[in-house]
Amino acid sequence: MRNLTIPALAAALVLTMAVTPAEAADRRWAATWGNAAQPATPGTPWYGTNWSQEGFARQTPETLRQVVRVSTGGTSVRVKLSNAYGTAPLTVDGAAVAGALQGAATGRPRTLTFSGRPGIVIPPGRERLSDPVPLPVRPLDKLAVTLRFTRPTGPATFHHFAQATSYRATGDHLADTAGDAFADTSNSWYYLTGIDVAAPRRAGTVVTFGDSLTDGVGSTVGADHRYPDHLAERLAGSGSPLGVVNAGIGGNRLLTDSPEYGRNGLARFQRDVLDRPGVRTVIVMQGINDLAEWNKPHQASAGQIIDGHERLIQAARARGIEVVGVTLMPMKGAALAYSPAAEAVRDEVNRWIRTGGAYDHVIDFDAVVRQPGDPDSLRPQYDSGDGIHLNDAGYRAIAQAVDLAIL
Repeated sequence: MRNLTIPALAAALVLTMAVTPAEAADRRWAATWGNAAQPATPGTPWYGTNWSQEGFARQTPETLRQVVRVSTGGTSVRVKLSNAYGTAPLTVDGAAVAGALQGAATGRPRTLTFSGRPGIVIPPGRERLSDPVPLPVRPLDKLAVTLRFTRPTGPATFHHFAQATSYRATGDHLADTAGDAFADTSNSWYYLTGIDVAAPRRAGTVVTFGDSLTDGVGSTVGADHRYPDHLAERLAGSGSPLGVVNAGIGGNRLLTDSPEYGRNGLARFQRDVLDRPGVRTVIVMQGINDLAEWNKPHQASAGQIIDGHERLIQAARARGIEVVGVTLMPMKGAALAYSPAAEAVRDEVNRWIRTGGAYDHVIDFDAVVRQPGDPDSLRPQYDSGDGIHLNDAGYRAIAQAVDLAIL
């Protein structure tokens, strides 16, 4: 067999719109892309500004276009919008989805409706799914979701470290395909938290759950080089019908809430993992922010973190979802995170993950990225420069360590 690139292999899996009634009956919804929502928060000097606090349509209609790469394909799509952290009803005046081209340019937009209507008002604390749109999607395709706002939104529910570019334009540009009007950019996502596809019943979803190391902080913006992206590429290249959803939040903690980084992992597990359609497996990598030196006065013990993991395992198994545990990676090079006490907690948690038998499967990311002569530190070739977050090569390395058979 001739060698094929991953996009070529993905293209071979395309599902066309010509679906027989029997085939249609064999379809179900599966999550193909998603992120985890968090409350509006200021930008950071090292990551740049975001629009979450100011919101949209403060003086005039504004149009927001967001480009995402899906993981698996299907015959139709539906989109999830979130006002989870809003304090007032969110009015979306119009919405569309299209194949993404270069930058903010798109193919022909397909109008999104909500219960048959072209717009929607989402109450505070709630999420809403669009009606299905017939739109054939292949694994690893890029889609552009465009939202139009004609009323001030107030602070936006968003996802801070998207590692991707979003586009904003003044005025009504919902149907524009050229993208020239979208001159303002941000590296965060707003309101958009999920895309599902109608796929064969054997299809399903793997959710990667965690903090910044799942979120992909340290990877190249716009390159889709987070570890869940590399995992999705491996699954697509193998012909697997499994998609991947990234439910990581940079800065998120397993046990305690944060005003910037959202509800704790235990509290958000239902919405960000269990409530997604088609989930078969969840990969859990969380606890570094709970034990880190910077988390005082909420610095957690090993027993508290282990208890939190056990509660996640119990919740997933109650829904028939396989649970994969991942060891916590080194942090010695991060001065604000590391201390001998924090390292002792990390070591104890990792021993439990490896040998405790609580997880259905274990992946030892720590063993992949640690220095052989200094196991509390990252290998230099995998370090993004801050001693705790990986670079593109590091994220690729841990994705390669996942045995696809366990998913």
